[in-house]
Amino acid sequence: MPSREELRTAAGTFLLENEPFDADGAKVVRTALQQVSEKLARWGTLREPVRVLVLPDHESLEKAVDKSGYSWLRAWARYDEVFVQSPSSWWVGGASQAQVDELLLHELTHCLMYQLAATASTWPYKGIPIWFREGMASVTAAQGYRRGSLPELAQLMRPGADQDPLRDAARLYQDNAEEVYSAAHYAFHFLEQRYGDGAIRRVLSAMAAGRRFDQAFELAIGISRIEFEQEFRLYVVMDGWRSFLEAPGQCRAGDQT
Repeated sequence: MPSREELRTAAGTFLLENEPFDADGAKVVRTALQQVSEKLARWGTLREPVRVLVLPDHESLEKAVDKSGYSWLRAWARYDEVFVQSPSSWWVGGASQAQVDELLLHELTHCLMYQLAATASTWPYKGIPIWFREGMASVTAAQGYRRGSLPELAQLMRPGADQDPLRDAARLYQDNAEEVYSAAHYAFHFLEQRYGDGAIRRVLSAMAAGRRFDQAFELAIGISRIEFEQEFRLYVVMDGWRSFLEAPGQCRAGDQT
């Protein structure tokens, strides 16, 4: 893209690219990159620069990431790239700075997670479940206010339900994204509250050492991924979150951290 700029931040280096006619959209994205870097650095720093491409409209975004029919999509992240629909084209009047900050923090968390866990050639093959990667991004961007309630999630995850947003996330992602994001947010927040940020960093480090996600998770957490998911499902369906809320010093799953 014709317009290029390098930005150095606390979380790493970004290469911002945009069309010359979209200077306004690029300005909002540039400000977001500068403002969210410290929150992103909570997990570490980028090992390689991330190219951030500001695309003029939604059609351009879907074409760039080869995703058709995702009307809700505003950005897409890979190992060292983030494709962003220009904030000026989100809707009439454009997006606010706060909305773009939140979106970029979410997407850049994906990039950072991939870079801390893998290389440019191995990141798609680590077997990271949707709930972990989307949950980590949602919690980092403090998006709990956008997710459904735990009682609503309990209805979706009850025994005998046709579609479980944790188990069937890949199948539900396109048409039932909010259900998938809610399950992911609460699952990651539950993991964070029970085991701490250090355990999550150990999962990423174990993957960087060559392990796939399930092996890394069990090594770092002490239980298997399947056992954790069963534990979380019981926590939700059996109203375990009620006693969790009442425990001294505990945060409500979904609260901003």
